[in-house]
Amino acid sequence: MEIEYSLQDPGFMALVEAVVLGTYTVFSYEPTDDEAKQLYARMQKVAVASLEHTTLEAAVATEMKARLRSAESKLLNIHRKCKGDASETGLVQFAESIMSLTATRDKAQTHKFKNDAGKETEVIIPFNSEFKFNLFVRDLGNEKGGLTVFMKGAPERILTRCDQILLNGQEIAFTAELRSEIDEANKTFGRLGERVLAFARYTLDASKYTREYQFDVKTWKSWGLDMNTKREAYENTPGAFPMHGLTLVGIVSLNDPPRLKVDLSVLKCRSAGIKVIMVTGDQPPTAAAIAHKVNILKHPAREFNHMRDALGMSEDEAWQQSTGVVVHGDTLAAKHKEQEGLDDDDETKGDFLQDWISKFEVVFARTTPSQKLLIVDACQKAGHVVAVTGDGVNDSPAIKKADIGIAMGSGSDVAKNAADMLLLDDNFSSIVNGVEEGRLIFDNLKKSIAYTLSSNIPEILPFIFFILF
Repeated sequence: MEIEYSLQDPGFMALVEAVVLGTYTVFSYEPTDDEAKQLYARMQKVAVASLEHTTLEAAVATEMKARLRSAESKLLNIHRKCKGDASETGLVQFAESIMSLTATRDKAQTHKFKNDAGKETEVIIPFNSEFKFNLFVRDLGNEKGGLTVFMKGAPERILTRCDQILLNGQEIAFTAELRSEIDEANKTFGRLGERVLAFARYTLDASKYTREYQFDVKTWKSWGLDMNTKREAYENTPGAFPMHGLTLVGIVSLNDPPRLKVDLSVLKCRSAGIKVIMVTGDQPPTAAAIAHKVNILKHPAREFNHMRDALGMSEDEAWQQSTGVVVHGDTLAAKHKEQEGLDDDDETKGDFLQDWISKFEVVFARTTPSQKLLIVDACQKAGHVVAVTGDGVNDSPAIKKADIGIAMGSGSDVAKNAADMLLLDDNFSSIVNGVEEGRLIFDNLKKSIAYTLSSNIPEILPFIFFILF
């Protein structure tokens, strides 16, 4: 199948515009002093080592860095460095080829208003793993509709907020049939192991939402967090603005393949008696597909949900015959809420998690930072020595609680400070190699002690007998 797009398609261009205006990642490259030295050495045709203990003059260093920035800006977008959310990098690299990020965002800047104290406030709701979306109110200008809401996030969190859909540049009702098509497309992308994001927008009524309107971006959760509410329920709330009844612009899938040799490393872990549990923020179909690629879920046909939903088995029968399970974070949250009233000493508290992690193959999808803590705690209660890897600020509580916390070298400072070990190359395979070397050292140490004791005992026995007898 050949995949193509047309710049004359109004729907496609609206989707690209939503990508640009619904994200905050930018192209950003700041050369280091060492890179400036390397360029200067090449231009002067001298060895880089000759400049090792020298400092370039400020004017020279500034010129070298300007040259490097200029050269980097001419690279293919896919090779340019980005600053911002990692999942948005691929989006902005693609969108930049169609419309300029800088020019488009300059023409439709994030709306700012002055509060009662005269302080300017940007109308932004940053992405959070709790509610899994971000929101901007952009000023498109009076000719293009004025103030407009742009929302980007997980499909299940965006689609329920949409009452219209954009087709061929026209907004029409988001019927059950169209919802079914979008849901199927989402599942199809997910089964391919791709990350899916949905984009929606809403043009605000200029008569009510003026440029002086006091948008509530601090306590919005009290009226706008519930996905299944209606806009009419809060439209008269002071500071509220539409977060429901939006228009779905489209969904986008991102291919984020696993690192090389991770599948082999997972197999090596299993042969060494180490159980690998995948905990991710991706949706269940995507998580299951990626877990299958890296051998965490080797038998997808024997996964609990597949056997229950696709094969029509009863829950008990599917559970007994399944070798693996993919658990949605919402399911974990619901089960945990049911047991909130139980005492910590109650043996039945957390039994559902113990059942899940007892399976041979386990994947947790759409999880939150607090749920990662529950999973780590359940594994420790089961008697396991738990190692947790992560790179974000949200991963730091689980990294801290684990017996061995492992942070990525490219991760946040918070994660690094919480970790016991730093993985400089960000490669899971390095952990496996480290375990292999550690076990070899431990095995050699045991042999050395055994040899030392076996050779010293015959030498010391005569002295013991002489003292005693």
